[in-house]
Amino acid sequence: MSLHDDFASRHLGSIGSERAALLETTGYESLDELIDRAVPAGIRSTRPLDLPAPLSEPAALSWLHGIMGKNRVLRSYIGQGYHGTHVPGVIQRTILENPGWYTAYTPYQAEIAQGRLEALLNFQTMISGLTALPVANASLLDEGTAAAEAMSLALAGMPKGKVMFVSDACHPQTLDVVRTRAEPLGITIQTGDWRGFDPSSCDGFFAALVQYPDTFGRADDFEEFFSKVHAAKGVAVVAADLLALTLLKPPGEFGADVCIGSSQRFGVPMGFGGPHAGFMACSDALKRKLPGRIIGVSTDSKGRPGFRLSLQTREQHIRRDKATSNICTAQVLLAVMASMYAVYHGPEGLRHIAGEVNHRTARLKASLESIGLEISNDSYFDTLVIACDGPATLRAAVDRGINLRRIDEARVAVSLDETVTDQDLEELCAVFGAELVEQATVPSWPSRLTRTSDFLTQKVFNSYHTETEMLRYIRRLETKDLALNESMIPLGSCTMKLNATSEMMPLSWTEVASLHPFVPADQSEGYREMLCLLESWLAEITGFAAVSLQPNAGSQGEYAGLLAIRRYHLDRGDADREVCLIPLSAHGTNPASAVMAGMKVVGVKCDEQGNIDVGDLQARLDQHADKIAALMVTYPSTHGVFEDTIIDICERVHAAGGQVYMDGANMNAQVGLTSPGRIGADVCHLNLHKTFCIPHGGGGPGVGPIGVAAHLVPYLPGHETLGDGAGAVCSAPWGSASINTISWMYIAMMGGDGLTEASKVAILNANYVASRLKHHFPILYTGQDGLVAHECIIDVRPLSAKSGITVEDVAKRLMDYGYHAPTMSWPVAGTLMIEPTESESKAELDRFCDSLISIHGEIMAVANGEADARDNVLKNAPHPAEDVCADDWSHAYPREAAAFPMAWQHQHKFWPAVGRIDNVAGDRNLVCTCDSVESYAAAGS
Repeated sequence: MSLHDDFASRHLGSIGSERAALLETTGYESLDELIDRAVPAGIRSTRPLDLPAPLSEPAALSWLHGIMGKNRVLRSYIGQGYHGTHVPGVIQRTILENPGWYTAYTPYQAEIAQGRLEALLNFQTMISGLTALPVANASLLDEGTAAAEAMSLALAGMPKGKVMFVSDACHPQTLDVVRTRAEPLGITIQTGDWRGFDPSSCDGFFAALVQYPDTFGRADDFEEFFSKVHAAKGVAVVAADLLALTLLKPPGEFGADVCIGSSQRFGVPMGFGGPHAGFMACSDALKRKLPGRIIGVSTDSKGRPGFRLSLQTREQHIRRDKATSNICTAQVLLAVMASMYAVYHGPEGLRHIAGEVNHRTARLKASLESIGLEISNDSYFDTLVIACDGPATLRAAVDRGINLRRIDEARVAVSLDETVTDQDLEELCAVFGAELVEQATVPSWPSRLTRTSDFLTQKVFNSYHTETEMLRYIRRLETKDLALNESMIPLGSCTMKLNATSEMMPLSWTEVASLHPFVPADQSEGYREMLCLLESWLAEITGFAAVSLQPNAGSQGEYAGLLAIRRYHLDRGDADREVCLIPLSAHGTNPASAVMAGMKVVGVKCDEQGNIDVGDLQARLDQHADKIAALMVTYPSTHGVFEDTIIDICERVHAAGGQVYMDGANMNAQVGLTSPGRIGADVCHLNLHKTFCIPHGGGGPGVGPIGVAAHLVPYLPGHETLGDGAGAVCSAPWGSASINTISWMYIAMMGGDGLTEASKVAILNANYVASRLKHHFPILYTGQDGLVAHECIIDVRPLSAKSGITVEDVAKRLMDYGYHAPTMSWPVAGTLMIEPTESESKAELDRFCDSLISIHGEIMAVANGEADARDNVLKNAPHPAEDVCADDWSHAYPREAAAFPMAWQHQHKFWPAVGRIDNVAGDRNLVCTCDSVESYAAAGS
């Protein structure tokens, strides 16, 4: 393969003389010499990765196209929470297929994320308006996990209750996920017909969950039932269809405390199960318990309105084992798409779409009844349950290229969506031997359930209905965000590497995007083959026996892995093994996940070098003896170092009867060099949105599969639609199946040697950055010969002590240089954790290092008294164009120093959209819907 056909040479940021220059700075003559010193010999792999030879981009695309071509994309009327939808072209091209949107990071640095934050605020406003509940979050992983999160939210307010009622008319996959989440928490799930359930007579009752319209299509009035729920001091939860809520009375108007669901049918492809943005809205009384992210409005340094993350932002890092949820991510890219769908169509457009769906459903009902078929549900929005010979009808439908939903032997269900045409209806009628009739006149639900309230009255949902205006609105938001197509994003533990275009292209293929997750197995052969290959490749990379791709986020992977360990111990009769040991430096989701899995968290100290304190670990093992369930460990360590003692640590835990769970956040330093299985771990979750090139999408989507040793294979997540009982951790059998094509393409094009080279170059780049910066900022932790792994932590605290300049000041000042800050104040307060990845060139690494070195000079100017202690470029950062161009400039430093600190910025400058956001004021006065943004703007004008 020539250089121009070799994908690895495109993916890796440095080759040839550039790489030699990087090595020279680090003091090593060859890359292998550096790796031999950085990675302990005792953990090194003894053979190369056994993966297919690398393919060129065209060859990999051709191979994948051939595999996915084995899928049979039939006309789907399965429903059950997944529907066909039209993705508006302007949204597909300018958001889904645009790296300005899909390569951005989670909006923790608000000033350079105003575009995404505004789009997410629109999403929250959309959810709040449609559900008629005052507060919504910025998305959850899917409908099933949203229901499970609602259960945890309700339980947090009712600590003595342990019984939740779930209607048997909820979607089966939702019930599956809720049951999985309930078991380790000791919650009893009681199911049945909600009409016959009396909350007051149920001891320990704390919440009820119903579906609206339900899985059998019925739209019921729950007002009286919810009055009984509230009288029993329970929380009323509704799983609702967003499109139906444009016509049906919203849950907030009939007593719901919480409403959850999926926004998939708002312009997001089915993708064989995901990714899709789940949602949750709640009453004002519950808002400070709401899981996930909430976007709020505050003001910047000049009093202008600005958006930011609010309340529970990274609550796991603060509350750890006291956190009510382990969710530290969202489905940002998909939530943005869904919100833009609502912006583009507006309230009238959404009503029209819903009306057409309901109108066609009424015509279908009348057509079927005209030949004597019985429809089970007398009220409906888009779904009919039809009494018939189920198996024969399903076969007849497939023969016509149609999928229906099997309810049982004597019933099938049909769910319509916005893509259905009159011709489709005629084909559907023909399956049952009927002819299509004109519109039916019978109402499809009781009049008291008709929506009378307005929704989406805000300006943003009533302004951009032409493609020209929509295109410009999306572009305006995009320019307010810093993404990987602008500059390096050096976030430690987050691995922001190249998301190659060739890896992304299959997402738009019909055979990838348009498949329902519950189609018969013979229609998804391509998906199953692709997923099976990817699982086998990841098993080889991790050194494990098997991999499950179901978890649709890293947090879900953590949870699924710990559940596997829990089930393993229970099956062996070790019910007392409930202690999970977690280093104090661990990612905050680790203890939160352990508690969700029914474990008790015990902390383990780290030594002065940032390594696990083996003496303290042994003391904890001895202290808890036969109660040890697991140790959670990140490797390389959270501090960016290959710990020499890792094999000894694993052996000690195993000797105590425990299992070793490895957090795969830092897997980018392991691939091809070592593996969790080689080190001694029993289970490890992978972040495919880190190491394996799925883009972060502004904070989601993600995929967090788990690999397990042979003895844990029986305890991998199951799924009711696969016929293997329960145990699902998310709604679809393979989670966010469609985006796994990205990682498949990455591995196919890199091959084993390319992946190994990527790990080596990632380690090289981190050590190059450390070498360049160590004379200006101390490197907090190093391993053998002063080397780091794939990331390094620089210590700002000594400079802060001299100057009063904080690490936050440095982070905000980096925005003026055109960079996103590294991970700030984690795992150590007052530090920055830098991960350059293998995809960055020497030129970009140098620009970043030069920027930090320049900032060091600015800090020293303050420390030496050359710059004012309060009025300086760091304390006032960032400097948006509006401030720099203002007539009034009263600062003690020139505008040039504020806006153009480096010479190269005269050719291209990225401008922060706002000044520094006041987060404290925003949390005190939570504003999380966009109608108030306009009043903020008016007040400030």
